[in-house]
Amino acid sequence: MSEKNRDGKSTARERLAVERQKQKGAEKRRRALIVGASVVCVLALAAVVGVLAAGAGKDKKSTSAGPAVSPSGATGKDGLAIPVGKDGARSTLTVWEDFRCPACESFETVYRPTIRQLVDAGQLKVEYHLVTLIDGNMGGSGSRHAANAAACAQDAGKFAAYHDVLYANQPKETEDTFADNGKLIELAGKVDGLDTPGFRACVNDGRHDSWVTKSNAAFQSSGFSGTPTVLLGGKNIYADQTMTPAKLKQLVQAENKG
Repeated sequence: MSEKNRDGKSTARERLAVERQKQKGAEKRRRALIVGASVVCVLALAAVVGVLAAGAGKDKKSTSAGPAVSPSGATGKDGLAIPVGKDGARSTLTVWEDFRCPACESFETVYRPTIRQLVDAGQLKVEYHLVTLIDGNMGGSGSRHAANAAACAQDAGKFAAYHDVLYANQPKETEDTFADNGKLIELAGKVDGLDTPGFRACVNDGRHDSWVTKSNAAFQSSGFSGTPTVLLGGKNIYADQTMTPAKLKQLVQAENKG
């Protein structure tokens, strides 16, 4: 083999090695982006995702829907909060959440027993605000469909139980399972008395779609950085690295004594 041929083959191998390294780097960055999105649901995974987030949940159906119809018992400005707990509770926890968001599911898993204990004791009221962040970040409409179904469950007086069922059956963030109304109705079967003709009609008609879109717009204009955003006394306790369920309980009990 001539020296020229050897040099040519060596150069080709080097080019191939460089190309393989580029492909490995691109694949590594892709996996990191997916993992990063699973750890915390943020408004901007990158500049282009930030632009997508601005349109979270705004598919053709939601933008062409009629006036916002708040679910039964919704409170707060524009009726955008779903309350759980006694009105007379001295402490209020405000939760902005997305049923497709894995960080929201993690918060629920860790804090739910403490939150429910405080709610049952009449010491805490929770106000849930439903948003569609993941629809914008990852594509799809599952966040909106699930939020509408949860609002339908609120109409039936079954919000808290259905809320828990949705998180217990949360799909992978990259899978838009909740976009299927049939799946949402199937999950309603896990809540006693929820799977009724009225609930099914509410889900299939997207009765609260415009309300969900309005709630999401309020989240986007709030300046919050991602979901879940959990406020107690105006402070985002989810952003507090020292926060634990025990500490949350202490804070709430201190407010009730004050």
